[in-house]
Amino acid sequence: MTLDEFEKSLLEKKQARDAEYETGKGYGDAHKCEGVHEWVERGVATTNESAVKSQDRPDAPGELKRDAWMEDPSAISIDYIHRPIKEDPKLTNTTSSKADFGLKIHDNELNKHHLQDLADGKDVSDDVIQEPAPHTVDYVFGDSGSQWRMTKLKAVHRRAKESGADVDDVAIEHYGDLRSFDDAREEETELERRETYGDGYVGKEKPSGELFQQRKLEMGVRNDKKYFGPFETEEQAQPRVIDTEPAPQTTKLIDQTTLNRLKAQMMKARLKGSSDASRLEAEYNEALGFFAGSPKPGTVVLGAMDNRMLAGGQRGEVKAVDTKRGRDQGLVEENEDMSIEDMVREERRTRNQLGGDGQRFAERIAKDAKFDNDLEYMDENATKLAKRVPKSDINLKNTAISDFQKMNRVLDNCALCHHEDSNTPPIAPVVSLATRVYLTLPTEPEISEGSASIIPIQHRGNLLECDDDEWEEIRNFMKSLTRMYHDQGRDVVFYENAAAPQRKKHAGMEVVPLPYSLGETAPAFFREAILTSDEEWTQHKKLIDTLAKAKQGLGKLAFRRTLAKEMPYFHVWFEIDGGLGHIVEDANRWPKGDLFAREIIGGMLNRPPDIIKRQGRWHPGDDHRLESFRKRWRKFDWTRVLTN
Repeated sequence: MTLDEFEKSLLEKKQARDAEYETGKGYGDAHKCEGVHEWVERGVATTNESAVKSQDRPDAPGELKRDAWMEDPSAISIDYIHRPIKEDPKLTNTTSSKADFGLKIHDNELNKHHLQDLADGKDVSDDVIQEPAPHTVDYVFGDSGSQWRMTKLKAVHRRAKESGADVDDVAIEHYGDLRSFDDAREEETELERRETYGDGYVGKEKPSGELFQQRKLEMGVRNDKKYFGPFETEEQAQPRVIDTEPAPQTTKLIDQTTLNRLKAQMMKARLKGSSDASRLEAEYNEALGFFAGSPKPGTVVLGAMDNRMLAGGQRGEVKAVDTKRGRDQGLVEENEDMSIEDMVREERRTRNQLGGDGQRFAERIAKDAKFDNDLEYMDENATKLAKRVPKSDINLKNTAISDFQKMNRVLDNCALCHHEDSNTPPIAPVVSLATRVYLTLPTEPEISEGSASIIPIQHRGNLLECDDDEWEEIRNFMKSLTRMYHDQGRDVVFYENAAAPQRKKHAGMEVVPLPYSLGETAPAFFREAILTSDEEWTQHKKLIDTLAKAKQGLGKLAFRRTLAKEMPYFHVWFEIDGGLGHIVEDANRWPKGDLFAREIIGGMLNRPPDIIKRQGRWHPGDDHRLESFRKRWRKFDWTRVLTN
């Protein structure tokens, strides 16, 4: 057979097969085309055809069947119908149609068992009803037996937790009654508050019965006469007029702590729905009225003299930080667009303040963690180091208040001040008293027998802060003491050590008598000591010769015109008008206290080291040196003119 004949036979067979498909015959039959088997599927057969085929080939090994999911009906032909769920008739019959107004007790209720007893109609214990809440105990919170009581309380809670029993039942077994248990709980709360708030907390010393009274309220006890008043009969309840005199009004001193406690009690009563909430609110309003009219002991009133940065109104050298944090905290930043008036106002505020620009520059360096003492680093970060970080008004007020309180502490503990509030004289013995200055004796041991001290009555940081009247009296004391020591055949030197202004010590001039031979060489001793002390390279002249300036024309004003009161300094007078001065630039290298002058004078007088280095204090009481000094001083005491 040729290729053309073969293709022609295939075409005829295909046409015949297509004709069978069109007439609906031949579905399910297998047609063989020269070794090619094809299964052709037809539509769903009728019941008779399926029965006939099943009879013809009951056990045909090659019969194919569809899967079950293919024989299921289409989802389109299924109708969905929604029917309501039938209710269970048993549940319908047991549920009441009426509202349930019964007592509902939550599982987390602390007094669950007491409320359950009330709901069940059980009677409250007579001991709890009759026992008053306030009572007296023979101990205080935090005493030697406090640890034992807390251990016992923890044992009650631990046993109740392990056994699953009620805490009150276990407490009755351990304590015998619930009031002692509530007292222990109250002590535990008070000890926790003391530990939380620290030493400044002022609370209760003994149990007040607050927790026990709260227990009685929660148990439904309402017949406590102290808190709720006695029950009245119908006749007693009738209104009656009682002639009584109005009670005199007394002023109550209410502080902030008491006011906060009353407010806390009122809020607790409101939250618990207690019946005495209105009474507590009335007490709080009354206390609030007294507190508003009472003086505030913690208020600090500062004037412009206490801190010049707070004076002058608007600060033009700063501007507010316009951020959420800046608005909340009142932060400010440097104002780079300052006017001439703002610059002048700032200069007046910050002029002659301690530290000045140098201190601000040191603060910037201290806050720079990457600072390196190198010129290259300083040149690269010159803008950052030169930038000023001004303080906000709140920080300025806090700083001023801190300085004010620090100064008050110094004044309270000063042994040279006269305390006017308590009319207490100075602890130091007063030899002679003028109007602005007084004469006293130095602390023991004296570096030279017969020494004295000239002290201004008002607390001054150094003698340069004294006014003209004070300096007039200081010079009178210097003249009189010079005459007295010359009468004894001795010379004298005066010195002031004001090297630590930050300590705010009471200023004074020390008077030390010397033999005539040493009085002539004293300037050389002090000159050499000053030159070898402090830093090798300084910004100021190491020696300031006020005596030479006095002879040049300044006279008695040489000391006050040469040195600045804002600088720490040391000055010694060899004559009444002047001597030698020195600006202390490094306070760490300067001897502490009065040791610098004591070492120089002690070396001149060959005093032992223990006398030189020992710097005593004034003690209250009579001084054994006072009478002998007054006898020698009486002849030269210029203050006797004031009394006469």
